Parts: sequence; C-alpha cells; structure tokens
Amino acid sequence: MPAAKPIPTSIDGSAGTLADVLVAIGALDPARAEQVKLAEIQSGSTQEEIIRKSAMVTEDKLVQAKAQLYNVPYVDLSTIPVAPAALSILPAQVAERFKVFPVGIDRKDKSLILAMSDPLDLSTIEFIEQKTGYHVKPRAALLSQITDFIQNRYASTLTQEVSAALKEVEPEKDRLAALGVTSGGFIREEKVAQIVSQILDFAIKSRASDVHIEPQEKVTRVRYRIDGILQEKLSIPRELQDSLISRIKILSGMKIDEKRIPQDGRFNFKGSEEEVDLRISSLPTTWGEKIVMRLLKKSGGVPDLPELGLRGRGLRSLQDAILRPHGIILICGPTGSGKTTTLYSVLSKLNTPKVNIVTLEDPVEYKIPGVNQVQINPPVGLTFASGLRAFLRQDPNIILVGEIRDRETADLAVQASLTGHLVFSTLHTNDASGALPRLLDMAAEPYLLASSITCIVAQRVVRQIHGACKEAYAPDAKVLAGIKTELGSLWQPQGDVKFYKGKGDTDCGNSGYYGRIGIFEVIPASERIGKLILERASATQIEKMAREEGMITLKQDGYLKVTEGITTVEEVLRVAQE
Repeated sequence: MPAAKPIPTSIDGSAGTLADVLVAIGALDPARAEQVKLAEIQSGSTQEEIIRKSAMVTEDKLVQAKAQLYNVPYVDLSTIPVAPAALSILPAQVAERFKVFPVGIDRKDKSLILAMSDPLDLSTIEFIEQKTGYHVKPRAALLSQITDFIQNRYASTLTQEVSAALKEVEPEKDRLAALGVTSGGFIREEKVAQIVSQILDFAIKSRASDVHIEPQEKVTRVRYRIDGILQEKLSIPRELQDSLISRIKILSGMKIDEKRIPQDGRFNFKGSEEEVDLRISSLPTTWGEKIVMRLLKKSGGVPDLPELGLRGRGLRSLQDAILRPHGIILICGPTGSGKTTTLYSVLSKLNTPKVNIVTLEDPVEYKIPGVNQVQINPPVGLTFASGLRAFLRQDPNIILVGEIRDRETADLAVQASLTGHLVFSTLHTNDASGALPRLLDMAAEPYLLASSITCIVAQRVVRQIHGACKEAYAPDAKVLAGIKTELGSLWQPQGDVKFYKGKGDTDCGNSGYYGRIGIFEVIPASERIGKLILERASATQIEKMAREEGMITLKQDGYLKVTEGITTVEEVLRVAQE
C-alpha cells in the first residue's frame, strides 16, 4: 500500500482544505480537487457541499477527511464493541435527539467517548456533559452507522441485561467501599443467568461458531467467531466477570473454586431460534479465567459434498474412493479448516443399516444417529492407537480415526485398510502432497502405503460474498495477470473481467461476507503416484505428478470460485497463500 501524500498546509501551519485532505488520503484526484476549489470561489458554496452534490467521494471517505482536517479521531462503529456501561450513562432519547452514540467510558477520569456525526458541535457536547456529569471526548463517525447503532444496540436485550446488572451492583460496591471491604460485586443469580442466555442467543443469531469471554485489565471483552473471523461485539465491566464465569462453570459441570488449572465441560442451550450443544474450555490467564464456548448445532443436518464446495474432478475422485470397500482416505489441513465437517459429510453418505461404522474422535463434535462414536480418554488408556486396536475386534466395515499422530496409529490404520476396512483419518499438513512424506516420516512402510492409500484431500474454508450486498468491480491489472497465470487453461475469460465483493450491510455485520465454503485439492492414488511413494519421493515431486494428472490446487480452486463471484481474492490469499 503506497504511503499517503503529505497534507498541504497553509501559511499559519494549519492543514489545507477538505479537498487537499481527500487528495492526501487517495480519495480524490488532484485535478478534481482544483475544480472543487474553483467552484467554491465561483459559487460561494463550501467544498463539502460541492463534493456531496457531485458525489465525488464516498460518505465514509468524506467523514474521515473531515476528521483529519479538524484533528478529531475517526471511528468505524462496525469494528468496535458495544460498552453497556457507556449506554447506561447516556439515555437512548438523548442519543437519538443529537445523533450521537456512546462508544466507551472511563469511570476513573469521568470521560465518555462519543461518536458524533458533527464532532465540532460544541452545544451538543456541553449539553451531554451537563446531562451525564462526564467529560466528552468526541469522535467522528458516519451518520448512517450512528443511526443504525442507536436503533439496534440500545434495543439489544443483552445490553439492557448488562446495564441492569451494573445498576444493581454499583450501590452494593459503593457501600462496601465505604466499609473498606473489596468485592467483585453482588448480583442476583437470575440476572447473571439472563446475561449468559443473551450472550449465547446472540451467538446463535449471528451464526458464531465460538464465543470468547476474555478478562482484560479494565474490562472483560466478549468476542464471537463469525465465518471464521473473531469480532469483538461486547465490552463488559470487570464487576460482572466473576459472576459470569462462575455461572458458565456451574452449567458446564466444572469446579467453580478451582481457578489454577484449565478445565473442560459441556452443556446444552436452547435459544429463541434453535438448540445447540456447547463445549466449554476454561484457561487461567493474567487477569482471570478465560472461557471459550464452541457452539455445535443440533439441527440443520450435515451438508453434502457439493454443498461444502467440492465439485468436478475432485468430487468424482473422492466419491469413487469412498465407494471402494477398503483403503485409506486422508483429509488434510490446519486446525479450523473444516476437516471434521467433510468427514461427517462422507460418513452421513455411507451411513446405512448394512454397514458398521465406528469412529474414534477427540472430541466427538456432532452425534450421528446409527454411527458408533467413541471419544478418546488418554488418562485411562483410551488413545487413538488402543481404540483402533479394539475397533478391529468390533467387526467394522468403516473406521474413522480422528487423527494419525504417531507411528503406532499409522501402522494400525494401514493394517486395518489392508484387511478389508475402509479407513478415514486426518493429518495436519498444509497440502495433499505433503501427507505421504509425513506418513513416511512416521516410519510407515512405503510398499504398504502404496497399496493402502486411495485418496488424499486437502482443504481450507473461505468466507462467501454476501449475496444481498454484492457488487461488481474491475480487478487490478497486476492481480488479474497473477490469477490468469495461476489458472492457465482452466480459465479463459472473454471481454472485460468483473470480480465481486460485498459492500457490507447490517445482515452481514458490514463485513461483506455471509457464510463459508471450502476450497479443495484432491489426489487420487494412481499407479504413477504409487510408484513415487515406493521411491520415497518428496512432496514437490508428488504435487507435480498430481498436477500432470489433472489435480486442481487449493489456490486454483479458490481463484475459480473468485471468477464465479463466490468469494474474493483477499480470502483466497488469506487461507491458501504459501
């Protein structure tokens, strides 16, 4: 990204005009800026009025430029968490009347950070300071965002619950402070229970896969992983932290008095829209216990392979492999790349009363009716290796081993496949070609691997463009050339090329993305690949051979989905760039 041009300054050392600032931040062409200045002299209108009337720049660029010109910080409300403590200080009616939104609060220095459409409105600042008793620190923000936040965030049940709990704890805290007693605050149990319910209900509505409750020095932040990206949505005062974490630990069957070691637990939650199974993990940190809650949906079913994003030659290769009665099928990728979902999709396709399917997982994430699922328990001796050994005496047709981590598990998986079983497992490798050298590193015999491996899949997940706010744009020439080189004969564009991105709206949280889809590379174990295994070939040699045989790489699959308007170039590079 090129460095911003210096802003021209006037004789007295102050920043130049609004048009100058827009040029400096790259939002306006210098020639058009000169036209604006000339129009200002001729018409008597302000530069802002002229720029707005001709729609030369977007509203957010204009607000950013004004903030820079008047030396007022700019905030993008879509990227910052809501602070219920600040909302409890400023009534919704006042925020609505003056078009302002409270962003944050500091009770120690009695200051209120306020997002304003006009941060130079001194009469509004003075009124709010008198109304709240807090010193206002103005921030420039988009009027549309301020209006949206006033309507939605003040109405949020979660914000109301936290604000009510705060009002309840404050008098008790002040009374104890007068007596010289320290306390985290006393809050009625039902009030905390309501806050936990609202946090989880919001997670379900926003399609979050995980909720992080993280104690910081001054506040406790709540982050939601939505479409694979963490977003901070709420900032809770420290006074509520202990009560909140204790409530979650009680629900998940953890010891509430044990705060020195990590703990795990589970519980079910029935929200207003659906029921979810929650897997809870606690971790002692510097400022207190951090809680991570993984949401596992009970409804909706497992998507089939085309819905996951598999198609064409890769889909046919995997479908052919799973129809064989024996062999090993490996799914590769880092943590969070959707390997488990793909395995469950395959198992759901194979799950009939005619076959015995047994799985060994760490942990069991989704329960599949008709499948015998076992969770490993190393402290009592139930590991992947010992469980797999026991499985062979259970007359299985299909075996799923959560992960091949060591030589013993690799050997047993190979033996199981050679004795007539279909074995599925995962490996933490970056691509499909790296799986075979990894197994050879675990001392698996090449001649056994060559005859047992039937298919290797590598995958990542990318965010999909939100269809409701999708817009076309002409890609940069350099980016386009790179994609054409990568895809080669796979893509032959005609005429002007248009790619797509999400503009961002309230439904997608202004991210421009909604939902996720997989990108895949699939290597079927051909005769030539088998020879390379016997020769202990490197990952590079295996990939070269697979590409000669028609394999589409992760990056190529991602770029094909870019050309079809499913995802963006940035997403593909985020997950598949080597």
